Amino acid sequence: RSCRVVVPACLNNSISRYSGLARVHIDYHVEYDKHYYSVPHPLVKRTVEVQASRDTVTIYHEGERVASHPRSARMGSHTTCSEHMPEAHQRMTWSAARLIHWAEEIGPQTRTVVEHLLAEKRHHEQNYRRVLALLNNAKKYAHERLNNACGRALLINSPTRTSIESILKQALDLNDETALDELDLGHHENIHGEGYYH
Repeated sequence: RSCRVVVPACLNNSISRYSGLARVHIDYHVEYDKHYYSVPHPLVKRTVEVQASRDTVTIYHEGERVASHPRSARMGSHTTCSEHMPEAHQRMTWSAARLIHWAEEIGPQTRTVVEHLLAEKRHHEQNYRRVLALLNNAKKYAHERLNNACGRALLINSPTRTSIESILKQALDLNDETALDELDLGHHENIHGEGYYH
């Protein structure tokens, strides 16, 4: 998402409940209360000061405010401002939006799977390539079959490219749902983290 570094009006009336130092991770986020907040990417590996009130997390570097985010209770998740990303990641965000639009044209189940894949904690380019490979199956199997296969994969909690391609290859998207028991999922990609489904 896009945001500007501003202090909400309510912050001036909020008592700071926490103040401490944190090191900026390689992905330009800092951890506070098991949630990750972005800072400008040139600050990677630098030490910053984190101040948190009930509603806001504000981050300072050498006395200068560099980021301000609404406080989130979603443990293990990330709050990211697009302005904080390196330019390459900003371009990838646009590419991700295009991929989601392409998936929507194929069908709602496909869009759901693509959104899950893009949210996985992998390198952006890896996610991008996997989604492209998945969507290219629409050329081989047609939109309806790919969308049905994505729906079946969601039913069995395995929305991965390899699982969906196995469903297509075995034509399980054309069969009764009970046929999904035949699918060998022993080699599919791992599903990452308890926060995967939100």
